[in-house]
Amino acid sequence: MAQTYYKRVRVPYDPSSDKPYRISRSKIDQFMNCPFCSWIDHRKGITQPSGPAFTLNSAVDTLLKKEFNIHRAKNTTHPLMKEYGVDAIPYSHPQIETWRANFTGINFVHSQTNFEVFGAIDDIWETPEKKLHIVDYKATSKAGDIVLEDTKWHNQYRRQMEIYQWLFRRNNFDISDTGYFVYVNGRKDLEAFDGKLEFLLKIIPYEGKDTWVEGVLFEMKEVLSGGTPPAPKSDCPFCIYRASIDALDLKS
Repeated sequence: MAQTYYKRVRVPYDPSSDKPYRISRSKIDQFMNCPFCSWIDHRKGITQPSGPAFTLNSAVDTLLKKEFNIHRAKNTTHPLMKEYGVDAIPYSHPQIETWRANFTGINFVHSQTNFEVFGAIDDIWETPEKKLHIVDYKATSKAGDIVLEDTKWHNQYRRQMEIYQWLFRRNNFDISDTGYFVYVNGRKDLEAFDGKLEFLLKIIPYEGKDTWVEGVLFEMKEVLSGGTPPAPKSDCPFCIYRASIDALDLKS
């Protein structure tokens, strides 16, 4: 039997179904990057090839969650929050670990599209006025100070934050426009490895605007409900690769 090199990841989207269709935060971002790939993914169940797992980043996330959980249990402010003047404590809620778990997270059924949108957060901080801030952990290793730039990845991080804000607001939480990125930057300026990585930690505030989310859901509904996919995007690396293969004379 021939081996299948693509991966079917779900039951394909059925526009006629009354059952809410689950859409993750990352799949919304995929649609914004390339509607063609999104249609192939959701209508045919064939997702884009995935890259390697970021296991070191996952380790950083896990340890940061444990660290902030210590202060959550004590209702105290983390020293890093004090350093950056964030007047808040880690938010205590019975569902905090559910919201953090992949494939569960927090969800909301958008009735106009019948999409069940969900996403898994890293943390939430609460002010003395009971206002909530969405928090996302990021890890990298680069020279110089970390700032939010107009790049593909940083714009994706912004959208990620805004989708989380949108989800919590739809679940009737009082969410601040201000979210925070806890950025850890692995040092490469040390003399030796010595069996450990050292990081510089920084909090970066970001003023989110989630007003675009619903409009994209309507666009996604229209595209996925179509019987044929939209045109491939000229700047999508997956579409470029596919077109390049199709253009080859494989018999020569």
